Amino acid sequence: MNHSRPLRRLDNVSRRSALTRLWNSALAGSAAVGAGVVLPWPASAQTVNPASPNERLISLGGGLTEVVFALGAENQLVGTDTTSLYPVAAQQTPKVGYLRSLSAEGLLSLRPTSLVASSDAGPPVVLDQLRSARVRVELVPIDHTWAEVQRKVQAVGRATSKMAESRLLQDRLETEWQDSLSFIAAYKPARPPRVMFILSHSGSPMVSGSGTAADAVIRFIGARNALSGFQGYRPMTAEAVAAASPDVVLLTTQGLEAMGGAEPFWSRPEWRLTSAWRQRQSRETLIHRDALELLGFTPRLPGLVRDLHEGVVRA
Repeated sequence: MNHSRPLRRLDNVSRRSALTRLWNSALAGSAAVGAGVVLPWPASAQTVNPASPNERLISLGGGLTEVVFALGAENQLVGTDTTSLYPVAAQQTPKVGYLRSLSAEGLLSLRPTSLVASSDAGPPVVLDQLRSARVRVELVPIDHTWAEVQRKVQAVGRATSKMAESRLLQDRLETEWQDSLSFIAAYKPARPPRVMFILSHSGSPMVSGSGTAADAVIRFIGARNALSGFQGYRPMTAEAVAAASPDVVLLTTQGLEAMGGAEPFWSRPEWRLTSAWRQRQSRETLIHRDALELLGFTPRLPGLVRDLHEGVVRA
């Protein structure tokens, strides 16, 4: 298994800008990490009525848009945000901008009947304007747990009037998730590897503490976050890298591209003081994945955590 997938050159500047906004959206989040609790159907916290089959849907959030395509409801899409980049066909949908800086005029120009979005979409006044225009708006809470993925599947099922298909998808994903958790639990290393996640897409590199999507993924795979004692992200300093001495460094593919690739990354002198540097000849200690897959809590999460567990913990 190749745990460091080949870097892909970004198509254009606008796509890089869109991805940068996705990374920035990962900075906000709670520390909750769910294991595998199946939500009841329909979710008890939701009161939104099912949609009609002839929806004109706007989807805001890459993970939600993935679910739209997974349910075969992409023909209902009239717009998506700039973080909706997977599958490739999602990149061809009309874009309404970044999900945190929406324009009511731009959204309403698409004549939507329904909008489904992650709870960090806004500003709130824009969403209120859509509700006033009788657009059905459903916001999905973001908490970096498995239940977040389940909520996305349920919400899109309601928004697209594909509730039967979404039940089947949720059942399939739940099976995959439990299989991944069992596979991970069956292997108990004497010392879980310490993983440092670096966010580097614009400006200075940042490292992840608790309460982030990256921290949740690190824990899901049976590893330990090399950094503790703070929430969110902090600037990466040479002193912090040397003190943490991670066994493995995890980045997004786009972040590693922004740093120039593996060779320039390892050329920074502070890495020579780390366990990751010392082990890099015997195992892969610089691992990267596509940002939406890694941080977006999408339907690909069960496969992602199993793959990373094999590459990070069992390597």
